[in-house]
Amino acid sequence: MSVQHGLSRTATAHAQREVQKLVDELNGVTAAVVATVDGFDLASATTGDADPARVAAMASSIVAISSVVAEEARLGRNESVMILTDSGFAVFCSVHRRDGDLVINVLARDGAVPALVAYRAGQLAKSLAEA
Repeated sequence: MSVQHGLSRTATAHAQREVQKLVDELNGVTAAVVATVDGFDLASATTGDADPARVAAMASSIVAISSVVAEEARLGRNESVMILTDSGFAVFCSVHRRDGDLVINVLARDGAVPALVAYRAGQLAKSLAEA
């Protein structure tokens, strides 16, 4: 179930179109979710059985932890995190907006190209920051 949390209908529709496009166009991507920083999904597209609400909550936690690490290490504002596993990876991107930050989470199988997925997730973050 998607919750808007202050994001305009136009921005929400844009997010939905873009996550669907990302999943459709990138080989191996199984889910893409745009969420609020407090873990509520706003837009999602999946090819498998991933639960967007659970993915959103997970993304919120990972980005929160990475933000603290970046701050404590004096590395600047967190932009993205990638978790590599033996059968795939997850990319988490922060979206900094005037009306509130968002989180993008992209899940992919090991056949996907990590650099391409990270690049497209970053492009989505920039697009959503301006929407």
